Amino acid sequence: MKRTAGAVLAAATTALAALLLPAGAAGAAAPGASAPSPAPAVYHVAPTGGGDTCDLAHPCSLDGARAKVRAAVAGGMTRDVRVELRDGSYPLTAPLTLGAADSGRDGHTVTWAAAPGAHPVLTGGRTLAGWTHHTDGTWTAPVPAGVIPRQLFVDGERATPARGAACAASVCHATKDGLTGAVASGIAGSARPTDVTAVIKVRWRNYQCRVTAVSGDEMTLAQPCWADSSSGTGRTGPSWDTTTVDSTRYTGVAWFQNAPELLDTPGEFTWNSADRTVTYLPRPGQDMRRAQAVTPATEQLVVLDHAHDLDLTGLGFAYAAYHQPDTGDGYAGTQAGLTLTGASGPADQSGRYYTKPAGALTVDGGRRIHVQDADFTHLGGAGAVLQDGTQDSAVTHSTFTDLSSGALYVGDTDPDPAPELAGRDNTVAYDTIDHAGAEYTDAAGIWAGYEAGLTVDHNTLEHLPYSGISVGWGWDQPGAQTSVLRDNRVTGNRITDVMAVAGGQHDGGAIYTQGDQPGTVISGNYVNRSAYGNTERDGNGIYLDEQSSHITVTGNVLTRLGYKWISNWADYGIDNTATGNWTDTDAPALAGTGSVATGNHTRLDTLPAQAVAIAARAGADGPHVEPLSADLARGSTAGQSGTDGTATAANAVDGDTTTDALTLAGPGAWWQTDLGAVRSVDRIEIWNDATMATADADIEISATPDFAHATTVHLGGTALRPTTVDHLHARGRYVRITATTAGRIGLAEVRVHS
Repeated sequence: MKRTAGAVLAAATTALAALLLPAGAAGAAAPGASAPSPAPAVYHVAPTGGGDTCDLAHPCSLDGARAKVRAAVAGGMTRDVRVELRDGSYPLTAPLTLGAADSGRDGHTVTWAAAPGAHPVLTGGRTLAGWTHHTDGTWTAPVPAGVIPRQLFVDGERATPARGAACAASVCHATKDGLTGAVASGIAGSARPTDVTAVIKVRWRNYQCRVTAVSGDEMTLAQPCWADSSSGTGRTGPSWDTTTVDSTRYTGVAWFQNAPELLDTPGEFTWNSADRTVTYLPRPGQDMRRAQAVTPATEQLVVLDHAHDLDLTGLGFAYAAYHQPDTGDGYAGTQAGLTLTGASGPADQSGRYYTKPAGALTVDGGRRIHVQDADFTHLGGAGAVLQDGTQDSAVTHSTFTDLSSGALYVGDTDPDPAPELAGRDNTVAYDTIDHAGAEYTDAAGIWAGYEAGLTVDHNTLEHLPYSGISVGWGWDQPGAQTSVLRDNRVTGNRITDVMAVAGGQHDGGAIYTQGDQPGTVISGNYVNRSAYGNTERDGNGIYLDEQSSHITVTGNVLTRLGYKWISNWADYGIDNTATGNWTDTDAPALAGTGSVATGNHTRLDTLPAQAVAIAARAGADGPHVEPLSADLARGSTAGQSGTDGTATAANAVDGDTTTDALTLAGPGAWWQTDLGAVRSVDRIEIWNDATMATADADIEISATPDFAHATTVHLGGTALRPTTVDHLHARGRYVRITATTAGRIGLAEVRVHS
């Protein structure tokens, strides 16, 4: 085509305009069209970068990029600013701190992001090298000065501090200064007793205090950790609290850890503070001459200090440390991963002065901060902490895997903060949290304090030792009864395998609330296997604890729960409503004043299509629904050898795991049911009763009532909630459970599946 003179002139004008644009800007608008927004200024960063050019050919360091951004902001922003990090690891000995001077303004945003196709990782870890092999199979390496290796990761897998057996309260008795039992536990004979930590779990609390001295059978524990773990300070929780180490709920030490004599299992390690060495017993196939061993050393990796209009996109956070547990404060757990610290403080029992764990990312007083597509992994503390009045901010589409503490902490513990310190309108959405609370097992996956307008939406939470999502604070204490809590939404989350029995923590739930929070809605969540397989009747689906009030619970699907699908036990919880939920169990009537449960679909043995659809939509990563199997025993004719009070045999086949059948004690006590016809039986679930009475029993499946040719499986030890017996490949009409000792049979439920 022949070009006209006018066309040539227009093309030349466009080319000249393009040359005059700043580097990285888009082409100019066509004549007569409105000018598009200019492309962002882009600064490039590399792990080995330096200088102050920060372009593609000459990338700079993180600090260099911050200086460039700060200068651009100070000069007046006419376009967005973007810092792109190339692939690789960015070791940090101090956090990258960004504040108001590094923030967007005039309608523009500052973004720190992964370069296209890159996966940059900010790391606080130190690699341990120079390993020496010993004849007992262990390896030892020196530790850099100033580093305390509380965690060790070998080839990306978390190692375990060497631990011993539990020590019962009758042996390891709590005293004013520490514990007895030094001799029986072996700590008195340890080569390094003052490197040892006592790990104690009492209900929902986890305590970890270091041994500072041993005298005879007495162990002195670090202060103020031990005092903060004990009663009498006026700071340890509500006045009725009975979960301190010197309370009636204390049952002993879960284990002692980090004694060299306890190093006997592959994958364990010990730290010797005198020699400054780590000793590790490798897992099969590991050779420490080739393995990568990393210990967290730097506590915070990124701190946003009153930053605003700032985005973090596609960044990795790894091997951040959490120093407090290695100090005299230790880890005096209070709830959900928060701790009591300091030797003294205000006598306040509403948790106002508790301390959050250290986070790899910390946002203090942020405004319009957006974190997305981030990856938090192998952390010694928490993932991200948004606090000190952070508002209008979000963490989305990010992953949190293998964390010592919880994944996300949002908000603060002051019920009545100044407006600028009030957390509000924050969002946690489409995040995936897996294996958080690996070390501090009282931590929640997502914790929110006194927040207003918080959205926790379509997250996936899996494999957690304690509660999944916890919103609200303050119990029913006077100072917390009126607060800024309100209008929060917990919606569309998928929460599975939480309140895990192996964690040893109790009295929580997949979704847990505290406090009066009008306008709050819990809806469209799918909860499966909360406290499933527990050691007592404990652990809930949705737990409206203490003063939880004015909360609506609707359209949730809850299955395979260790106890109640909803708990609202306190009469000072007010006007809660549960309606239109689906569950395979039931719960006692809500005890909250004015609280109602109506129109719920309970005691289901299969899920209807509407419930399956809700469950399939929940979570961050597509449909994952574990279907229910029809229960052949539901409503069948049951009997037992004798009945204790009103605990009739029928309670074990009523579809409700909160009701119990219980026999009288005696040799050969039994419970049985008639399925009505000979059926194929492949799996039986045994749900122990509230007192966990059933232990050492035979399970029999027979086609005839005389059990002459029964299929028999022995259940050794105490049945759980539930104990599942799979792959029976049996046929029968009658199922019987018989005590093989002089005990009795107590059952909340027996479920039979083909």
